[in-house]
Parts: sequence; C-alpha cells; structure tokens
Amino acid sequence: MISSRYITKIVAALMAFAVLLCTAAIGNADRLMELSGGAKVVMEYEKKLFDVSQVMEIDIQMEEKDWEDMLKNAIAEEYRRCDVIINGEKICEVGIRPKGNTSLTAIASDPNTDRYSFKLEFDQYVDGQTCFGLDKLVLNNHYADATYLKEALVYDMYQYLGADASLYNYAKVSVNGEYWGVYLALEAVEESFLLRNYGSQNGKLYKPESMGMNGEKGNMPDLPQKDKVPDFPSGDKMPDFPGGDGMPEFPAGGEMPQKPEENGGNDSKSEEAMTSQTPMEPERKKGNRPGGQGFFGGKGADLNYTDEELDSYSVIWDGSITDTGKKDHRKVVTALKNISKGNDLESYLDLDNLIKYMAVHTFVVNLDSLSGNMAHNYYLYEADGKLNLLPWDYNLAFGGMSRGRDQNSASETINFPIDTPFSGTEFFDALLENEEYLNAYHDCLMRLVKEYAQGGVFKKSYNRMRSQIDELVKTDPTAFYSYEEYEKGADMLYEVILLRTKSIQGQLDGSVPSTSEEQKENPSALIDAEHIDLKVMGEMSVGKDKR
Repeated sequence: MISSRYITKIVAALMAFAVLLCTAAIGNADRLMELSGGAKVVMEYEKKLFDVSQVMEIDIQMEEKDWEDMLKNAIAEEYRRCDVIINGEKICEVGIRPKGNTSLTAIASDPNTDRYSFKLEFDQYVDGQTCFGLDKLVLNNHYADATYLKEALVYDMYQYLGADASLYNYAKVSVNGEYWGVYLALEAVEESFLLRNYGSQNGKLYKPESMGMNGEKGNMPDLPQKDKVPDFPSGDKMPDFPGGDGMPEFPAGGEMPQKPEENGGNDSKSEEAMTSQTPMEPERKKGNRPGGQGFFGGKGADLNYTDEELDSYSVIWDGSITDTGKKDHRKVVTALKNISKGNDLESYLDLDNLIKYMAVHTFVVNLDSLSGNMAHNYYLYEADGKLNLLPWDYNLAFGGMSRGRDQNSASETINFPIDTPFSGTEFFDALLENEEYLNAYHDCLMRLVKEYAQGGVFKKSYNRMRSQIDELVKTDPTAFYSYEEYEKGADMLYEVILLRTKSIQGQLDGSVPSTSEEQKENPSALIDAEHIDLKVMGEMSVGKDKR
C-alpha cells in the first residue's frame, strides 16, 4: 500500500505545511511542522490516538460470521472488511487481519484461545483513508508476556531518548460492543511513520525476516488452522520439545545452535555456542562470529556484508515495504560493505539514531532479534545511502527468550554485557570499536540509568500503566494469564528492571564485567539474581485455558 500513495501523502503534508506557515505569520509559530528535507512532521494522530494519559478505545464492528471465519482461518492473514470506532471516531471499510509469527502459529493450533494480534489498515479498501493521518494501526495481544508491560516500557524508553520508534498506547478492544481484551496499540512502521519521522525524505524501507515470513509478503508454509489441528502427541496442542513449552530447547541465553560448517568449519566455536551459559563475545575477526551466516542469518537478514552480489541479500529485498529496485539495493550493499570495514561511518549510518537504538535494545535484553541469532524483528531504513534501524517486537524482552529455565538465565538477563551485545551480527562492530561512538553509546546507557530508571521516569511510567490496565486485565475475557499471574509478572518485571539498571551502572563504572568473555572469567563480580524468576513474567507457550 505504501508505494502508490507515498507521494500523495507528501503533497498533502506540504499543503498542510503551507497552511501552518500562514498561521505562524499571525503569531502561532509554535504550531509549525518541520518539513525541510528529512525533518519530522507533526501528525494529528500523535495526540488523538497516542496520548498515553488515556487508554485508546477501539470497537471493531463486523458481521459475527465474518469475525468467526477470520479467526478460524487466521493463518491465511487475509484482510477482511470491518468498521471501526476509535475514540469515538467511526471509520468505515477498514481492513483487518490477524498478524504474527510464532504467536500466530501457536494460537492457530491451540483450541483454547483466539486471542490474535491484529492489523487495522485504514486504506485497504478506501484509497487514501486514514485515522487522523495514521494509515495502519497494530494491536499486539501480549503473547508470552504475563506482565502486559514489556513492550510499552521498551517503547517508552525509545521515546525518552528521542529515537525513531513507533508511538504506543494501551487499547481497550471490543468486538461489536463486547469487550475482547486489553491490547498494546502501536503505530505501524509504514507511510505515516515515515512522514512523521522523515518528512519529505524519499527513503526506502525494508523488514528482513529470517523466519520465512517476509513482512507483508505472506510467504508462509501451510500451517495448521483451528479445524485442522495436526495429530501431535498431546492431541490438542503443539508438541512438547525438550524444553517442555512448545519451543525447542536452545542453550541458555537464547542462543541458537549452529552446525560446524555454518561457522566456517570452526568446530570448537560451534561446540561453545551450544554449551555456553552466557552469550558469546562477538568475534572481531569478520566471518567468524556465532550466527554470522548461521541458523537464521543467511541471505542478508543478519546485515553482515558477504560480497557484492545483490542475490546474497535477497531476504532484505524480499522484505521491501516501499517500492525498491536494483539501484536502491546497491546503495544498501555499498553501505554494508563500508560499515563492515569501518569506512567513513558518518556517510553510511544514521549514527545519532543507531546509538540510541543500541542503548535501549541492549538495556532491555531482547534475544528474539539481532542480539541473539534470530535475525529479524527490526526495520531497515535507507536514505541517501545511510542505513538506520527501527525497533519492532519486544514481547520477549527482559529474558523472554531464556524462558526462565534456571538461575543462570536470570543472571544472564540481569548482567547481559553492554559491550558485546550482538552475537548474531557484525553490523554494530565498527561502532563498538570506535572510542567516540562507544562513549556516545555509553552516555545513552547512562541516561537510561540515571535519568530514566533512577530519576523517577520509569517509576512514573510503570505506575501510570498499572493504574490504566489493572482493571482491564482483571476483566480481560481472552487473557493468556490470570490476574494473579499478571500481578506477579508485573511485580517481577519491576525488580528485573531495577537490577538490570544496577548491573549496567556497574558495567559502565567498571565494577561489573561488560563483555561476555570477562563475565565468564569473573562471575563473582556479577549482580546477584538468585531471587529472580523470569518464568513468572511469561513464556513461549499457550494452551492453558485462562478464561
């Protein structure tokens, strides 16, 4: 949808800019939108929808049989027509569909829940239609997050640092007037997001997906639906792998095992990757890093430079959100090549935003991403040859990929090393090896420690969120978790963030080791996490009938 209407949106924004210029002439200059190349644009939905002082209210109106049929065939991810009332504003002929990767397939094969995440696309059937300027709204279902808070707090951190990230708010979602559940509403990373963050800049957007589901492409294998549940051993849910929770058992810390041949033939490194109890320190020698072209890192998803051939990065191109061609792809490859060599980084990276991205992403320990070996859950934005990363999908942050198997997992989450935070990519190596950029990254981490976590911002945001959703969670008819589990999870998350803050502060002042190698050599210097139970914050499984 984005490509054919992007220019129209820019023209509309320029016209609005002209109107605001006139307004400024009579003394209202504070309402000006910035629209010089690449500047931010003020969008109406910022306040109409994403004012976090009040929960968004959404009523999805559609024929009951259409709603049930959509849920029954969720795996198809096909848009259906509906009307939507958002904060009292009715919008007709809106596209709605279920969304997700692991969560979608898990819920589709579970007979006890239909609580999917959803996408609302306002211009799916009516060209140019928006909701206060927003083209697409994402509703996340809090899958594997008993706290209901992880993603909201992560995006709150991004906003605090002023990083390029989606706006967020909680939403009370109803279907035909009947309460369905409390969701997290996110600004989709598409047309309106680009206008809000980059104005008239004609950049290119990609969502590389190493899991075989390429963004909006829908390239998914045939998977089970509600009426076609496979004959698993349990008979009614996903099979139990060795981990016992519907997911394969990977080494502690969320790292994926690799075959020796996928690690350049380095058998000793492969063995270490499969047995280490802490995330492995990134290798500075290119091409010899765990995950480089490993488990899910091939065809460019890990952002590692391999060669000049465009086909070597096909996963990136398959995830194009905007219209792109070979010239655009060549710009990305050229940037990756120079980044891999540390050449003129100012010309090939959006340094200010990437450093903020690194700080928040490292703080929240999201191994379902480039921090682990899962090369997905990010957007790649290229403009004028510079690359930028935009955050996405944080329900498994704060140790969610570790799944709380033992106390080592809790310690790894609390003490996750700030100076070797990316085991699945070499993309950030040059920044971490440059003293100036490393210091800037550390400064952002210190801001999160001193200002956000210890300065009262975190406590204020946490208390606001709890006050807004406590009652909604208590009465949530489709919840994955009971209210008691929510309370325990939310309380545990508060403690995890405080301990994570303490560890990062120690890593910055040198009292706690800041690389995975140093942590293995001196485990006694780590922050004690013996009383932390990550499992109560949620895990990668459904199947319990909480309703």
